[in-house]
Amino acid sequence: MGSARANTRAMRSAQDRLWQAVLAHDAQMDRAFVYAVRSTGIYCRPSCPSRRPRRSQVLFYALPKAAEHAGFRPCRRCHPDQLSAHGKARDPQTDFVESLCREIERNTEGPIKLRELAARAHTSPHSLLRTFRRLIGITPRQYADAVRLRNLKGHLQNGADVTTALYQAGYGSSSRLYERAHAQLGMTPATYRKGGKQMQIAYTIEPCPMGRVLVAATGKGISAIYLGDKEQPLERALHEEYPRAEIRRDSRSLGSWVRDIVGHLSGKQRQLDLPLDVEATAFQRRVWEELRKIPYGKTRSYGQIASAIGQPTATRAVARACATNPVSIVVPCHRVVRGDGKLAGYRWGLEKKRMLLEQEQRAKV
Repeated sequence: MGSARANTRAMRSAQDRLWQAVLAHDAQMDRAFVYAVRSTGIYCRPSCPSRRPRRSQVLFYALPKAAEHAGFRPCRRCHPDQLSAHGKARDPQTDFVESLCREIERNTEGPIKLRELAARAHTSPHSLLRTFRRLIGITPRQYADAVRLRNLKGHLQNGADVTTALYQAGYGSSSRLYERAHAQLGMTPATYRKGGKQMQIAYTIEPCPMGRVLVAATGKGISAIYLGDKEQPLERALHEEYPRAEIRRDSRSLGSWVRDIVGHLSGKQRQLDLPLDVEATAFQRRVWEELRKIPYGKTRSYGQIASAIGQPTATRAVARACATNPVSIVVPCHRVVRGDGKLAGYRWGLEKKRMLLEQEQRAKV
């Protein structure tokens, strides 16, 4: 127990030092780490001139690739993904893992076996796996899968037909691609090749006890539910979430779904069993499905959700899946709290999270 507390204190102390470097815009630390902001989905180098976020919204990563795998995009002002290989020295293991990433990226024949990759790096498979997971957060095989998917997207966006794109990206067969297509691309490869232009989203913004609620949907189901105080930021968020979709304002086609959602926010309708049409990774879907099991008026910790999906060490990844949930309320990420019961990490602000939980408690009485 004492050792665990000591490790926790050491980790907090290290993160405090990283945060101080961010506050100081310390360029000397640019190659040491990057920081990511939950509320924007963007990661930056410490010296980035952008306005500093709240500390509660910040995550730290040893490598840009780790931040990208967690779902963050590189900042367009400081370009943290283009850091020079020269300059301040850093942990040799960080350079080692970067070299492995480049080795994986250069391989176009399909995933490299762990034993073969370890032999090329002159280390043991166990040591390679442990170091890679510590700095990136995933296994080399998972990183290779992510690289292959990224290459597939690039070929499709550049106009290649699906058959050509899948083989250029290293997929051994079309069946493997299609069996994972919806979870990884959010649509079929053919639709993705068209830039997602077949998605037609209607939305409306209505008053609710939490201020304003935006509800957006396709003909298949709900695609977005956002909470806020003003309409313009909600509309902007919708266009950023679905940049390739055809989006129009139309309250009539969403009438029954909107009534159910507003009734739920008012405490008049406890259960919401609405169809969803969202893009998500397989991991996000597992987390979101678990969130929908949390009873009305109850909460679970991030650690409990991680354990429930069979990945007890994935607490931070669970928090990220909650932060990127576009259909809040139907997928009740507001019911997830810290291990000590305190509120943390809600896309629409902690005050909205507090209001939602208090409304559910009142409605239960």
